[in-house]
Amino acid sequence: MPSDATISDPRRAEYAKRFNRVLDYIQAHLAEPLELETLAEVACFSPYHFHRLFHGWMGETLHDFIFRLRVERAASQLIYSPRKSITEIAYDCGFSSSSTFARAFKAFHSVSASEWRQNRKIRKTDRKGCEAELKADSGSWNATDGFGPSKEVSMTMNINVEVKQLPPMHVAYLRHVGPFQNNPGLFERLFGQICSWAGPRGLLGPGTKFLSVYHDNPDVTEAQKLRLDVAVTVPVDTKVDGEIGKQTLPGGLYAVTRVRIRQDQYGEAWDALMGGWFPSSGYQPDERPCFEIALNDPNKDPEHMHEVEICEPVKPM
Repeated sequence: MPSDATISDPRRAEYAKRFNRVLDYIQAHLAEPLELETLAEVACFSPYHFHRLFHGWMGETLHDFIFRLRVERAASQLIYSPRKSITEIAYDCGFSSSSTFARAFKAFHSVSASEWRQNRKIRKTDRKGCEAELKADSGSWNATDGFGPSKEVSMTMNINVEVKQLPPMHVAYLRHVGPFQNNPGLFERLFGQICSWAGPRGLLGPGTKFLSVYHDNPDVTEAQKLRLDVAVTVPVDTKVDGEIGKQTLPGGLYAVTRVRIRQDQYGEAWDALMGGWFPSSGYQPDERPCFEIALNDPNKDPEHMHEVEICEPVKPM
C-alpha cells in the first residue's frame, strides 16, 4: 500500500476505501477464522481476484498479512499480559493450537514464545535485526523514524495517569502506512487533508476532536508496516467517500495521561506510560486501538509545545 495517503485520484480512492474496510475487519476479527470468501465480500471483490489484488495493494499476501498481525498481537500480549498463559494467548490471537502457535512464533522471531517473554534483551536484538534489514532494503529508514526512542527506554518523564471510562467515538479517518515519528510535516499534511474534506461538509466545530490512532505495536511491527490513522470525530450518520474511511473507536476503560511535550518527546511520554506506569498499575493493555487526542495547535503555542491526551485501552490483570 502506498505510504502517502491522497484523495485526489477517484480510482485509487475507491480501492483505498475497500481495502481500509477489509483491514479494519481483519483487525476486529483477528481471533476468529478469516475465510477468503468473507474478506472478499467485505471488500466487494470477487474471491477469484481478491487475493491477487490484496497482494498488489499491501505488498504481502493475505495469508502473510493475517499471520503477521496474529504473531505481532501475540508478541505484545507476551510482554504486557504476564498472567496469561502462552496457550491462552495462542487461542486469543487466532491460532488453532498451542503447537501451531509455537511453530509460527519461532519461525517469525527465531526464538520461542517463552524466551521472548522472559528475555528483554532478545526482544531488543530481534527489533534491531528488523531495523537493519529495513535500512538495507530502503536505504533511508533509520531507528529514530520508528515510534519511540531508539535508545534504552527512558522513564524520566513524570506523568499523572487516570483510568477512566471513555464513550465510543465515531470518527472519519485518513490512513498512512509506514514510519511516522519525528515527522511533523507528515501529520500536518494528513490532518490538513482530512480537515479539507471535513470543513466544507460542516463537520468541524468547537466539539470536534482530532486524533492520531495507532493500530500496531511499534516494538513488534516493522516501521514500514505501521498503520496510523489521523481522524476527526463526526456524527454517526456521516457519509464518507474516497480514501476517507469511517470507524467507531470502542468505548471502555482507558489509561489516560495529559502531557505538554515537545515534538521529540512523544516516544518518551509513551515509554513513561507503557514501561513506567503499567507494571505497578494492576492493569494490562487490551486489543482496542490506542490513540492520542490533540488539545492544541502547536503552531499557535508560544513555545510550540504539544498538549495531548494519550489514551491506552486497559483491562484488569
